[in-house]
Amino acid sequence: MESSRQILIVDDDDSSRALLTRMLSSAGYKCRETDNAADALKLVREQKPEVLLLDFRMPEMDGTDVLKQLRSDPNPDIAQLPVIMLTGHGESEVQCLQAGADDFVIKPIEIEVLRARIEAQLRVHSLRLQLQQQNKVLEEWRRNHERDLAAARATQQSLIPPKKPQILGWEIATWYRPVIEVGGDIYGWLPITKERWLFWIADATGHGASAALLTTLAKLLFHHGHEQHDEPAAIMDAVNNDLRGIFAGRSFMSAMCIALDPQTGKASVVGAGHPPLLVTRFGRGTEAIPSSAPPLGLMEQSQFAATDLELNPGDAFTLYTDGLFGTAMTGRLRSTPTQLAGMINPFAASADALLQLMLKTAGRDSDDSQTDDVTAVVVRRSN
Repeated sequence: MESSRQILIVDDDDSSRALLTRMLSSAGYKCRETDNAADALKLVREQKPEVLLLDFRMPEMDGTDVLKQLRSDPNPDIAQLPVIMLTGHGESEVQCLQAGADDFVIKPIEIEVLRARIEAQLRVHSLRLQLQQQNKVLEEWRRNHERDLAAARATQQSLIPPKKPQILGWEIATWYRPVIEVGGDIYGWLPITKERWLFWIADATGHGASAALLTTLAKLLFHHGHEQHDEPAAIMDAVNNDLRGIFAGRSFMSAMCIALDPQTGKASVVGAGHPPLLVTRFGRGTEAIPSSAPPLGLMEQSQFAATDLELNPGDAFTLYTDGLFGTAMTGRLRSTPTQLAGMINPFAASADALLQLMLKTAGRDSDDSQTDDVTAVVVRRSN
């Protein structure tokens, strides 16, 4: 015996309605009945049944008219009410379905057929309700996730230096664009001594929130290393040891830093698994200085060797992440640092001009071509 579930029977024929009520009540359903469409709409809104049995032909308002009103009801529970149309031979089953009926049964009605149709609609409706509930849960999860991402984005944006340092005789241009709300790139600058500045950049493994959290740690570690040391190799070694001690090699990041003496233009560069530093010589082209060590946090004992260089008026160096050379979505071939170095105009008049030229040359000057976080810092000695 089925558990008592409510069925509303709408049929203007008294004998047909009474027969249906008796058969369905005997089968365990709780039945209500009415002989007209207007009353049916009222009963549905007062106490929604689980299934509506609706006669196709009725005076004044027929079954299709009732269906149209139900399906357009602002209450989704009413609009999605399972409806089985009761039709006679020769009547349009297609018209019933087009009007919004979930199923139909042809008169004279066989009770076993009707019960099977009712149970099928109850199962479908139950699955629909479960799906709607799951969608509500997913929607709530999505809203919470978006709030978390917004908070993470705001937090990460606060880590990006809001203002460029004012260094007499030098220009600085920056570009930071994560591929999603949060990314794995981070950069910064710190005064090492009264005479020198440290410029650094890092690219954490992965994307999203986990990479963003790693960038937060990266900034803390670089600041901590800078407090203890004044040479880039020693700073990178300190960051590597701290990162290795925290994650034991499970997470790592590529990084590069350069210690610059603005007065003399002399600098020391140290890279760890990071794309080469690009040094643009005014009027003479661009050269690449590769990393000398593996990524930070990967190896317990790494040797960080510094490369010395001197920047003359008009020269510039560029720190960047590998997103600058990610696979293009616009049909362009993937660039490499060496190719980019060969295409850069060495007569760029400013740091901003040089940065925009690099982005355009690498195909990263629009959102359409971005498939990875893209970050770049150009530091140029004024002419």
